[in-house]
Amino acid sequence: MQEVQDHLDYGLSIVFIGFNPSLRSGEVGHHYANPRNNFWRILYRSGLTPRLYKAEEDGELLKLGYGFTNIVARPTRGAEDITREEYKRGRTLLRCKLREYRPKFACFVGKGVYAEYSGNSRAGWGFQPDMIVDGVQDFVAPSSSGLVRMSMDEIVGIYRELAEAIL
Repeated sequence: MQEVQDHLDYGLSIVFIGFNPSLRSGEVGHHYANPRNNFWRILYRSGLTPRLYKAEEDGELLKLGYGFTNIVARPTRGAEDITREEYKRGRTLLRCKLREYRPKFACFVGKGVYAEYSGNSRAGWGFQPDMIVDGVQDFVAPSSSGLVRMSMDEIVGIYRELAEAIL
């Protein structure tokens, strides 16, 4: 299965960073393509997008100033299938991408993604006090997986903080 292409550019407001693509995303070549994933609904309900987008429109979000990447590029059934070596390589590559493109915000879609990137497993939701890449503010948001045990309203509220910061 092939990797899902990053959508990155200079001057972005936000780069959304996931663990890695789902098998469904790997099959269709688009981010957050699993129909049980709430990512696109969360963006819309939080005010980050003016309408409900579909996974196949992921590249269109560059026009809104939003990019996409993952800490690991290989699609898997779940994050538990990612190896320690893949995380190690992924951390290095992700830091290089963030240094290169310098988005205003790096939004980690899940605490686990941020923990793998930063080594900080105790981070809270929202904006983080320290920057790992100078000039890029880290934001930790709940995973958009349908398996998350938070209410949709709670999740949307956290993403709304990010929406308010870019207005």
